[in-house]
Amino acid sequence: MASNLFKRILKPYMRAGTVTLIVFALALLYFNTYAGIAAFVVIVGLVLYSRRLSEKKTDLFIEYAKTITNELEETIRYFIDDNPFPLCMVDPEENIFWFNDKFKQIFPDAEMLNSSIAEITGLRYADLTADDVNGRHILVNRKDRIYRILTSSLDKKQSGSIIIYWVDVTSFETLKDLYNDEKVCFAYINVDNFDELISSTPDERKSIIASQIEIAIRQWSARIYATVIKYSNSNYFVVFEQKHLKKLEATKFSILDEIREVDTDADFPASLSIGVGVGGKNLVELEEYASAALDLALGRGGDQAVVKRRSKVDYFGGKLQTVEKRNKGKSRIMAHAIRQMIDQSGRVIIMGHKNPDMDSFGSALGISRIAKNRNKEGGILVANQIGNIKKIYDKALETGEHRFISPEEAKAITDKDTLLVIVDTHRPSLLDCPELLTMTDKIVVIDHHRKAEDNIDNATLTYMESYASSTSELVSEILQYIGDGKKNIEKFEAEALLAGIMLDTKNFSIKTGVRTFEAASWLRRNGADTISVRQLFQTDIDFIRLKASIIAKAEILPQGIAISACKEQYQNVHMLTSQAADDLLEVEDIKASFVIGSDETGKTIVSARSLGEINVQTIMEKMGGGGHLATAGAQLDIPIEDTVLEIKKLLEEI
Repeated sequence: MASNLFKRILKPYMRAGTVTLIVFALALLYFNTYAGIAAFVVIVGLVLYSRRLSEKKTDLFIEYAKTITNELEETIRYFIDDNPFPLCMVDPEENIFWFNDKFKQIFPDAEMLNSSIAEITGLRYADLTADDVNGRHILVNRKDRIYRILTSSLDKKQSGSIIIYWVDVTSFETLKDLYNDEKVCFAYINVDNFDELISSTPDERKSIIASQIEIAIRQWSARIYATVIKYSNSNYFVVFEQKHLKKLEATKFSILDEIREVDTDADFPASLSIGVGVGGKNLVELEEYASAALDLALGRGGDQAVVKRRSKVDYFGGKLQTVEKRNKGKSRIMAHAIRQMIDQSGRVIIMGHKNPDMDSFGSALGISRIAKNRNKEGGILVANQIGNIKKIYDKALETGEHRFISPEEAKAITDKDTLLVIVDTHRPSLLDCPELLTMTDKIVVIDHHRKAEDNIDNATLTYMESYASSTSELVSEILQYIGDGKKNIEKFEAEALLAGIMLDTKNFSIKTGVRTFEAASWLRRNGADTISVRQLFQTDIDFIRLKASIIAKAEILPQGIAISACKEQYQNVHMLTSQAADDLLEVEDIKASFVIGSDETGKTIVSARSLGEINVQTIMEKMGGGGHLATAGAQLDIPIEDTVLEIKKLLEEI
């Protein structure tokens, strides 16, 4: 007892004066026994009194705590039962074990302990307990109301029971939708090949056709309550509210079909290119989106609408083959500009796409000849993947006329005075050495593919014509107009360019225009031998047998689409898949073909071909590839089986 009393005296919350009194009492006891005893009696009395007072305060505190606890329980009970928000409690097995009346009003079929939150609301426990659940908006639509879901744990366990709050945000979401609907969208409309269209029309009908096109555009704009400004004969600027964009996308921009139906006297229909900008932070950014979208639509051959948002681009239309431009004025201008850039550069490096084909390699040889004629040091960048062009590559080495360099050598000699010429592609991801794009300020892009979103945006000069059959055709025209007084091309280079044209036109059977034959005729006049060119495409008997087996086991889908795959790795898989896809189009009722293979590195190669009714370019773009309406491809890092499933999924969507 004395020990407990001593401890109580020395507790931290006791006054230090008690210790002082004890010391003083001991001193008195030393000098005067009676005085010391009296002092001790007084001290003991004070301690007992203090203890009694403390116990009384403790009892008062306990009573106060009980009162507060009872009131708090009543408050919590009131908060739960009469909360203005609908509430429910869910255990880890997704069972609803409690809810208030407000929740019952939303979900009258709910029963305590007999209902699952997933069945009643469609919400999963895993989604409700995710770390970012309160940082993101989970919205549930119920009885024309919109509820935002908030959660909190009922215990400290990571996977314990939770309480779910249903916050009615209908007014807020309605206001937000109204705000988004009333945002403006900018659109640029360009009438494709307007000059060629009008020049092919008799004088008495020129104004009629022009007015029919304008009336169709204005009537379409009126249906979406848009403002239209015509700022040239073939260009329009349109402003409309964002709420109409969903309708335009749902109808896949029906104005494209309406314009095609306009009766013209030309040998090609009228068509539009539309660029729409959506979601810009301000009007300046919105206009930039619309302008960039129009550039994409034009670069992809026209007859399509491109909708550009901050981080997404959607494509619509693109049913027509690109109309060939008869005027060669642009080729002449480009030839002069390229000659100037070569003369003003220290050296020239030519680079095609990965796994080069005849078109890429042939056009590279053509540019190399131009550089050599201008007495400039140059080099063609060639990586290790030359399986498709080994024959022509070996012949080029035998001539000794061209220099071939590796990516490492190219990076070592490239500086700000180097001219980098990119041929047969305009996408950095398809280059063997994309690092060169940042090592020089002089870049020329020559390509015939439809423009993709991830294009080389820092090129000094870009010559992209999607109407052209091949890049070799464009380079052949450039060679004709270089005009430096020397023989522009040697026999072997002419054959290489002709091989590139023949490859991309499938021996002049597809995507062939008047200028294609003119370029081929010029190459023939410069010594190209068709027999020698044909020998470049010869393959061994095993190749023929493998191609035949791929065609034989093709799966024919109901839509007239053939899909086949070669599961064995093959060195010349690009040639194999492309030829097999071409041959499958010879089968009756086949509208499009997809052939999948794997190269020696394990990369999956897809070749897609079409007769024009199905746009295989848009399908391949969704898989990271590209090409043309009737000829496209992609290179993937996923297994062949998954690639086949992905193609089928995309086909179902269209």
